[in-house]
Amino acid sequence: MAEEIKKDENAAEVETIAVEAEVAELKEPLEEKGIIESNLKGDLPEIKVGDIIKVHQKIKEKAADKGKGKGKESKIKERIQIFEGQVLARKHGKGVSATITVRKVIDGIGVEKIFPIHSPSIEKIEVVRGGKTRRSKLYYLRTAKGRKAKLKTKEEKAAE
Repeated sequence: MAEEIKKDENAAEVETIAVEAEVAELKEPLEEKGIIESNLKGDLPEIKVGDIIKVHQKIKEKAADKGKGKGKESKIKERIQIFEGQVLARKHGKGVSATITVRKVIDGIGVEKIFPIHSPSIEKIEVVRGGKTRRSKLYYLRTAKGRKAKLKTKEEKAAE
């Protein structure tokens, strides 16, 4: 009976060691700094809430086939689309998962897009004009009308 208990304890120890080794193997690639650093973009400008920016995003489109044959493959065209708007929020720090929310108004309708800053589909980001704010999130601009919807720019602040 004592021998069986010792065998069970040894088997349990061997199992826990095996499980710990598997967990360590899974964590190693995630903790490597090389993977994370290779996906970070180094040429980004300093983006702050309130700035008006241009985001150059790669868009993949399928080209329309003129022929009606089944064997023809559609070609994928890649173009760059520019989205210019005001930064309402910046979230998730400065790491790989960092995002910005950009808003612009088109024909009286507000359009917001959330861009992952370090995404490979983002070609470049340009800061057009800096805005002076005292808030970290500018969600109140969604409902603001007229004069209240405008922010002072950093140039105006320097001129005063």
